[in-house]
Amino acid sequence: MSQKLVYKSSIAICLWMAGLSFSQAFATEYKSIASDKSTIAFTFKQMGVAMDGNFKKFSAQISFDTSKPQLAKAAFDIDLTSIDTGSPADEEAQSKAWFNTKVFPKATFVATQIKPTTANQFSVTGNLTIKGQTKEVKFPLQYSSQGNNGSFTGSVIMHRADFSIGEGSWAKFDVVANDIQINFNISAVSDK
Repeated sequence: MSQKLVYKSSIAICLWMAGLSFSQAFATEYKSIASDKSTIAFTFKQMGVAMDGNFKKFSAQISFDTSKPQLAKAAFDIDLTSIDTGSPADEEAQSKAWFNTKVFPKATFVATQIKPTTANQFSVTGNLTIKGQTKEVKFPLQYSSQGNNGSFTGSVIMHRADFSIGEGSWAKFDVVANDIQINFNISAVSDK
């Protein structure tokens, strides 16, 4: 083998190893969330007026590797008894006509597909279950990082009628609109 060929092969191997080290240095894997820095909030209209609220308690099981986002997994459990509407309506929201938290204390979301779209942007498809009813939802997700923390933000519009949220006289949309926008900002922690 000529010296030139050995030299070129050595350079190629060094470049490949440098590229591998570079990609590994910037790949980050997240396996847990910082609940105290994360929020799941919602907005809806009541008699045409925008109202805001949030859920104070939720947990998640995630696995997200920035170098292999297509293999990511995410599952959320939301404690519906922790609803905060910013008004005295919290107790009403937990009643049988609304979330019926005595029978269905939790809402769950399980991602079935996380697909990269552009840099740090993803399309997420998953199953949302509320009051024992499951519907598929799809929404855009944005990722950013700072140090060992990653931030995942997005929003999805759900229809309360799909989950029987607001039964009986509340089933109409003249007082409370059918569309509810869920906004989330999830702070994830890297193992690094």
